[in-house]
Amino acid sequence: MNELCTEILHAEVTFATQPFARALQLSSGVIATITEAQASVTVRANGIEAQGKGSIYLSDLWAWPESPLSHEERDRILRAYCKRVAAKLCDWCDGKPSHPLELGLRLHRALEEESNELPILARAMCGSPFDAAIHDACGKALRCCAFDFYRETQPIPAADRLFPQDGACAAISRLIRPPQNVLDAWLVVGAHDSLQDVVLPEIFKHGYRCFKLKLTGRDIEADIERTREVFHAVRTFVESPRLSGDSNEANSDASSVLEYLRLLHERDSAAFAALEYLEQPTSRDIWRNAYNWRDVAKFKPVLLDEGLTDFESMEEAVRQGWSGFALKTCKGHSFALIAAAWAHERGLKLALQDLTNPGLAAIHSFLFAAYVPTCNGVEINSPQFTPAANAPWLPRLSGLFEPGQGVHHLAETRPPGLGSTL
Repeated sequence: MNELCTEILHAEVTFATQPFARALQLSSGVIATITEAQASVTVRANGIEAQGKGSIYLSDLWAWPESPLSHEERDRILRAYCKRVAAKLCDWCDGKPSHPLELGLRLHRALEEESNELPILARAMCGSPFDAAIHDACGKALRCCAFDFYRETQPIPAADRLFPQDGACAAISRLIRPPQNVLDAWLVVGAHDSLQDVVLPEIFKHGYRCFKLKLTGRDIEADIERTREVFHAVRTFVESPRLSGDSNEANSDASSVLEYLRLLHERDSAAFAALEYLEQPTSRDIWRNAYNWRDVAKFKPVLLDEGLTDFESMEEAVRQGWSGFALKTCKGHSFALIAAAWAHERGLKLALQDLTNPGLAAIHSFLFAAYVPTCNGVEINSPQFTPAANAPWLPRLSGLFEPGQGVHHLAETRPPGLGSTL
């Protein structure tokens, strides 16, 4: 492939309202729907014009949790910001043709530097469908998969300094593996989900073998007992179940995480052995809430998630002893690729987690995990929480959107771009 020269010509965004399978009960009220932002970007890549697409949920609960504003008001602001990204995309990408990775990183930098009421995660989330659409459009123009863009090296000024040996493209080329058609599927088990009424029926229907446990983070004894309860319940039907733990930043400090692991190990070695890693147990602000994670990591890997927002946070995570990164495509395809390559060069662990990615966003997420070696396969939970959003792809892509025998399956792993034509 010759040097990629991609120019952004036009961008726009539309919105769709998607229903939850079960309404979310929050302290502020009940949320029954969520907004899907659907971006389209037209580019000229090596002289060929094409339009690409990308999407993501505007999850204010994840990206903007600490706000006095209602869910409805935050949703209105996030929609408005997506429209701002669409209007400013050419300017924020410096208006200069370049490699699509460079364009995506320019966008991420512009989002970082924006000064407004939105936290960086919310800004990155709003920008992510545009980054995906750039890559999708470039691949469609050149009739190749977006993960084929790194077969030849090309300067990436926004990121080459992170890879002083031979640059970002070469590092990503070393990261990328032959694509996997089948990836382990994960069922999210809520802290109060009934094992009999919620979890076991999903095992019988979809064959789940991997379970992401939502933990309280505040009650060590309750978290230990819940871990043991889920493990022994599913082990009756699943040989060698896999577990991960996620307290959604609720742990007070690293010592509370260490105590949970130490006591679980003492009381139930089998459940402890099944627990593979923990996601972001403490606050996403790893600068103000800095801990030494090395003792925790001796028990189990602990992966940075919400705290992973920029290049500086990657370096700070290593200083603090985090085991690796829980990546999300909703922070931007370009940033996720750079973070994955940077971690891979250092032997850090990688997982790909979800933001309940629907439809096209789930295809993107699967493709990312198909090419990037992750320890968990891929978490795609829209079939669990917002299945109606996936209806346009059924039954055509039922292997992806209706897991069977505990896996997601996608036959075509080399679609043009990031899969909007599937």
